[in-house]
Amino acid sequence: MTSSPNVSTLMARIAIKPNALAVAGDDTQYSNVELLTEVDAWVAELQRRGVGKGTVCGYFGDYSAATIALFLALTRLGGIAVPFTSAVANDLQDFSKTACLQTLVRFSPTGVTFEEGPGGSNELLDTFRQLNHPGLIVFTSGSTGKPKAILHDLERVLGKFMVERAGWKTVLFLMMDHFGGVNTLLSALAYGGTAICLPDRDPETVCRIIEQTKADLLPTTPTFLNMIVASGAWKNYDLSSIRLITYGAEPMTETTLRRVNSIFPGAQLKQTYGLSELGVLRSQSPDQKSLWLKIGGEGFETRVVDQILQIRSNSSMVGYLNAPSPIDKDGWMSTGDLVEERDGLIRFFGRITEVINVGGQKVTPTDVEAVLMQAENVVDVTVHPIPHPILGQAVAARVSLLQPEDKDALSQRLREYCRERLQKYKIPMRFEIVADSAQISGRAKKIRIAAKKRVDEQQ
Repeated sequence: MTSSPNVSTLMARIAIKPNALAVAGDDTQYSNVELLTEVDAWVAELQRRGVGKGTVCGYFGDYSAATIALFLALTRLGGIAVPFTSAVANDLQDFSKTACLQTLVRFSPTGVTFEEGPGGSNELLDTFRQLNHPGLIVFTSGSTGKPKAILHDLERVLGKFMVERAGWKTVLFLMMDHFGGVNTLLSALAYGGTAICLPDRDPETVCRIIEQTKADLLPTTPTFLNMIVASGAWKNYDLSSIRLITYGAEPMTETTLRRVNSIFPGAQLKQTYGLSELGVLRSQSPDQKSLWLKIGGEGFETRVVDQILQIRSNSSMVGYLNAPSPIDKDGWMSTGDLVEERDGLIRFFGRITEVINVGGQKVTPTDVEAVLMQAENVVDVTVHPIPHPILGQAVAARVSLLQPEDKDALSQRLREYCRERLQKYKIPMRFEIVADSAQISGRAKKIRIAAKKRVDEQQ
C-alpha cells in the first residue's frame, strides 16, 4: 500500500461518515462504507493480478461506483491510473502505447474484462516511480497538435484538498479522462460530498438526474449551458436544488450568461479556470453576471505577459511522457490564453492560436460570437477564419438557428446586424447554417479545430 499521507487523509475522510451518500445516479446509491468495501474488493483483485505500486493501469468506461472504486484502489496501492472514455476510443491503442500501459480494465454493460497492455519504458515514469506516490496520466485534446500524455503526482494533486470545506452533491459532468473531471471527483469525495454519475450528457438527461438526486453543484462548460437553454429541457424538471454552477474550459458569452442567470435564479454562477498541466485554480468574480474574475489561490501565481496568461503552480504536472515540458526553469508556463487585465481581474478571450488575422487586424472569435448570439433566431455561433486572396484571412461564422430560415436572407440580415455593432474587418464574410450538434464536441465544448484545419489546408 502507498504511504502517501494525503491519500491516507482522503480515505479517512470518506470513512468518517460511513452512512453518508458517496455515489448516486440512475438506480445507484452507495454509502461511504459501501464504496470503501468496493475499494477493498478492487485492491484484492488488482493485487491478485499483479497490479500494485508503480503499475500503469488504465480503465475504459465512464463514471460509476465501480470506476470510482477502482480509481481509489489504484491510488491506495500507489499505482498509476490512466482513465479512458468513449471519446478517445479511436486513440486507445496509441494512448496505451504512449502511457506504457501494463493493464487495461474495460467496463461495459455486460461486465468487466482485464486486458494486457503494451507495456514499455519511459524515463519520466521510471524517475517518478522512485517517489512511491500514486500517479495519474491524462491526455490533452490534441487541438494544437498531437495529444500529449500528462503525468501527475496524485499525492501533490491531493494537497489542494487537504483543507476541509463544505461538501456538495456534485454532478460528474466533466469526463473522467480529463483533469477537470478528476478534480471534480476528488473535490466531491475529499469534502464529504456526493459524486453523481450520469448515464448520458445530453440536456434532458442531466436535468432529469439533477431533479432525481437533488444535486446542488453542476460543473460544466459554457457550451453545455447554452445547450440547456436552447433545448428547453430546463422547463420540464425541477432544478431548484442547484445552488452553484461552475463553468470553464472555454470563454462564456454575455448572452449565454444572462440566459442562464434567468433559468437558475437561485444559483450562484462561478467562472473557473484550470489547465491539465497545472491544476484547477480558485477563482472569484466581482458578481455572477460578470465575465471578469480573479484567479489564483494558495499554491498558484499568475502574471500576464503580452496579453498571454502565465501560471506557476505547486501542483503542476510531473511532465509530458511524449514531449518536452512547457514549464520553464523558474516554474512558469505560458497558457496560450489571450486575456485582458484590469484592476487585478482578468477576462478570457480564447486561445491565441484562434485569433484571426484579417490583413494585419486581429479578430478574436469570441468578440464576434458575443454580438451574433444576441441576434434574433440565433441559438449558437462558431466564428472561424477562411482564406482570403488579399487579406490572408477573413471571418466566417457557422450559425445554428431556433427556427429554419433562408440562407441568403439570413446572411443579409446578420451582416446588417453586425454592421451596426462591429468594425468592418470583424464582420463575417460568409455564414453557414449548421445543426447545433455540429458545433459541439463530445466533451460539450465548441468545435474550433476543424475550421482552423480547413484554413491551414487551403493556404
